Amino acid sequence: MDHLWSPWRMAYIRGEKQPVEGCIFCALPHTEGEQQIIARSQFVYVTLNLYPYNNGHVMIVPYAHIDTSEALSVEALTDLMLTTNKTLGALRKLYGAPAFNMGANLGRAAGAGIADHFHFHIVPRWAGDSNFMTTIGDTRVIPDTLDNTYRELKAVWAELYGTEGQS
Repeated sequence: MDHLWSPWRMAYIRGEKQPVEGCIFCALPHTEGEQQIIARSQFVYVTLNLYPYNNGHVMIVPYAHIDTSEALSVEALTDLMLTTNKTLGALRKLYGAPAFNMGANLGRAAGAGIADHFHFHIVPRWAGDSNFMTTIGDTRVIPDTLDNTYRELKAVWAELYGTEGQS
């Protein structure tokens, strides 16, 4: 019998969360230590999703605490989309992903886990990546750790784009 291990999911299953004062997306770029931030630009930053749907699932998050993309300035929207394109390039290089789901859940009724701070998801996809675990067991198998994903994606980002714009 084969065993599948994803120990980082237990905190999510149990509903365990580290207490954060205020908004997690506002606090994240200002906390000390490795926080899974892949890149930073003038108006947004790229971070790993701690509860990914697939390997390489990232979010692009504005520094501004806003609840919808409609509240972003033209400059911030431009930065969001240019950073999205760079992120796609880095994910293609690292994973060879042939497809992506991209989007945002605006509001709690749309499924936003953090509805008060707009964030844009990018999920790499491969043909047949939904298997019996997802369809029958309501479980996703992520074949790599978040720490390894972070190291590899950050290295590819630096290779492709350097570290300009990084703080």
